[in-house]
Amino acid sequence: MYAFEYAKPGSSAEAVAIADDETRYLAGGQSLVQSMRLRLASASRLIDIGAIPDLAGIRVDGSTVRIGAMTTHAAVAASAEVRRAIPALAELAGGIGDPMVRNMGTIGGSLANADPAACYPAGVLGLGASIQTDRREIAADDFFRGLYETALEPGELITAISFPTPQRAAYVKFKQPASRFALVGVMVSQGPAGVRAAVRGAKACACRGADTESALSQDCAVAALNRVRAAPADTTADLHASSEYRAAMIVVMARRAVAAALAR
Repeated sequence: MYAFEYAKPGSSAEAVAIADDETRYLAGGQSLVQSMRLRLASASRLIDIGAIPDLAGIRVDGSTVRIGAMTTHAAVAASAEVRRAIPALAELAGGIGDPMVRNMGTIGGSLANADPAACYPAGVLGLGASIQTDRREIAADDFFRGLYETALEPGELITAISFPTPQRAAYVKFKQPASRFALVGVMVSQGPAGVRAAVRGAKACACRGADTESALSQDCAVAALNRVRAAPADTTADLHASSEYRAAMIVVMARRAVAAALAR
């Protein structure tokens, strides 16, 4: 691990004030610390935002669920408000990693890191959420730019994520049998703005499933996906799975997600 300074501000304003191009915000630390330990990432200063009270918490306001950036996966999974408003989101959070990861990892940290294997990116895309920062509001569709790359500018701090409440939604992922890490995950939702579908684990970053959305917009039923095919040429291949295998799993997971959403 490279040397770095450590700061623990007591407010969002203080955190932003001491940030610069070479600093990183420390949220749950489940990804960043490991990357720094392996010297895959570095920072001149880590700004620990774990003690800032206004960055955590869940609030349901009408048809919107607002979740503070420092809210842990475990808190989202256990929230009665989230379970009532968006049960698919609570289930997504409850299926992340293991108990230690769920109790330490945060939704804001997951989105800022933008790991292609993370579940929350598909969740925010598939539900049409928006990411609020200390400077602006970013639609999920505009947030993910590439491998570990987002629309965040240097020093920009995620403060909360707002989710519109869908009519129905479901998230399903396929775990690699040996490692138990998910290879592909699909979030499908239906709401006032129509049908949305998002995939994670298939490309450098989470993305919308245009063909799935098109088919479901005409008929929101499992059978509507019978002719949908994902292109292997556009799908990631690695030591865990070929592009052909992942492409096939995208359609299978989409079908299962639709079935789960319709069963609610």
